[in-house]
Amino acid sequence: MMPAHQPLPSGIALEALLVELRRLSWGAADILLAYGRGEQPPYGFARALSVEEGGEGPVSAADLAVNRWLLDGLAGAFPAAAWTVLSEETAKEQLTPGEPLAAEWLWILDPLDGTKDFLQGTGEYAVHLALVHRGEPVLGVVLLPEMEELWLGVMATLSGGAGEAWCENRAGDRQPVRFSGRRALGELVLVASRNHRDQRLEQLLAALVLGDTRAIGSVGGKVATILRGETDLYISLSGKSAPKDWDMAAPEAVLRAAGGAFSHADGRPLAYNSGDVRQAGCLVASHGLSHLELCQKVAVAMASIDPGFRL
Repeated sequence: MMPAHQPLPSGIALEALLVELRRLSWGAADILLAYGRGEQPPYGFARALSVEEGGEGPVSAADLAVNRWLLDGLAGAFPAAAWTVLSEETAKEQLTPGEPLAAEWLWILDPLDGTKDFLQGTGEYAVHLALVHRGEPVLGVVLLPEMEELWLGVMATLSGGAGEAWCENRAGDRQPVRFSGRRALGELVLVASRNHRDQRLEQLLAALVLGDTRAIGSVGGKVATILRGETDLYISLSGKSAPKDWDMAAPEAVLRAAGGAFSHADGRPLAYNSGDVRQAGCLVASHGLSHLELCQKVAVAMASIDPGFRL
């Protein structure tokens, strides 16, 4: 049975919301590009001082500026909206461990996903915005400033029709999602983290015997490679730390709206605003063509690699 159509909160029209999200996204891109290049950022934000000068570093300055831009933008455009906004930058003040926020509708924001890549100048960082309804992401925005790509995904439960995802440039020109046609596990191309890998992940990849592997920074950037057809799957295997709600919500919404899949390796869906922002376990994102088979093989391999590990 298809899920019931769930409109947006009272007074919010989808097209008007998308217009505002485009404005906020490209504004965030301008802010991050300026900080990354050591230039004066727009919209009145202060230029970052270098660490050597005893000032605020470019990453924290960029984080805080984009966070303020997004929070103020949503509040200004939709002052009466019946939703709550949770950002990585405000989570410590907003959250109580073990207690979900009392919000039917929740924005989950990451103003800068991929801080190491931002610092290293790889360009592989992203901005994430996701609208979550009762624990499930229904709208996602993944912005890749350096690539001038804005990925948008609207789930069927929100649109009332089929789920849809696409990529836009600054001019508003749209490009469709182009999943690869690769199905056999031996042909699939995996996109993995450059900075978050451990021995268990290396063992898992060896057990799966996939076709190839690429390394990309942010989660949003990884999922974008799947949406372009360059890769086919992404696996997150928690080690000492785990990704958080703001790492996964927007990329999941865009990928699933496009017809892809994103789940735990045992098939469980990801849950947001659960009282624990950690997205722990073994998470698998893919173009969907071999998702069930892939998850089954991952589960079998992990039972040998790390017995007792909760997928």
